[in-house]
Amino acid sequence: MEADAPIRYIDRTRDYYAALGYPAPYRWAEHAAVPFQPLARPLGACRIALITTAALKRPGQGNQEPGAPYNGAAKFLEVYSAPLAEEPALGINHVAIDFKHTMAADQGSFFPRAALRRTTRIGSVAPRFHGVPTHRSQRVTRDEYAPEVLARCREDSADAAVLVPNCPVCHQSLTLVARHLEANGLPTVIMGAAKDIVELAGAPRFLFSDFPLGNAAGRPNDPASQDLTLGLAFDLLEQATAPRTVLQSPLRWTGDSGWKRDYGNVDGLSADEIAGLRADFEAQKAAGKSIQASSGG
Repeated sequence: MEADAPIRYIDRTRDYYAALGYPAPYRWAEHAAVPFQPLARPLGACRIALITTAALKRPGQGNQEPGAPYNGAAKFLEVYSAPLAEEPALGINHVAIDFKHTMAADQGSFFPRAALRRTTRIGSVAPRFHGVPTHRSQRVTRDEYAPEVLARCREDSADAAVLVPNCPVCHQSLTLVARHLEANGLPTVIMGAAKDIVELAGAPRFLFSDFPLGNAAGRPNDPASQDLTLGLAFDLLEQATAPRTVLQSPLRWTGDSGWKRDYGNVDGLSADEIAGLRADFEAQKAAGKSIQASSGG
């Protein structure tokens, strides 16, 4: 793989699950037509909503601390809202981030609350942020989660929304939400790292950061990069004139250069190692089904 070529997550995840013994590929959302809503007022007068796929850390839901492994028990199944007055405790290890190269120790790298509070380019930040479950069912995301997010953004009198996904399916989920918001008059911009998934699903505006999954809001422990990333997202909100507008951040990842090679790559693994990955996947899947059953879903 060329160092400057984005990871093709659709191909990478297909090959990964096929190697684990799941040959039927997932069918990703694909749209030709894309809704688009220009800003109705200057950005400096806008109230901005923040939408995430991060999970609130709750007791009894397993390890969600920085550097923790994948934890299906921390998944959530309903849209939630929480106040932005104080920094929330969020985790992203309930989804398939880049666990080898992402510690998630700095929330600013996946949840741009601090950057939103530092910026002087907007009128205000909505009082709440909204969490969207990562669900492989496109119908559930489209028909249940997206309308709920729209209703909550309207309750908060938001003029536009910034959406920050984490894993491959998160990028699909928030693209579907963004499409619904735009179709109903609310401009959006997605800050993400899985370019192929967002472009296939048809995002109105997309800021692409070529970073490991879990760092779509900027490099960890680097407020300047986080401010620049959010600023580029605001540029898109202001300047885009048509749907499918994509802007790539000029920032480069400063960590291990092998991250593009490593994510979801089973090349070189032994049969026993692959069997272990499958067993872990089945265990996490069972944990997710247990959560769904206990919630009545």
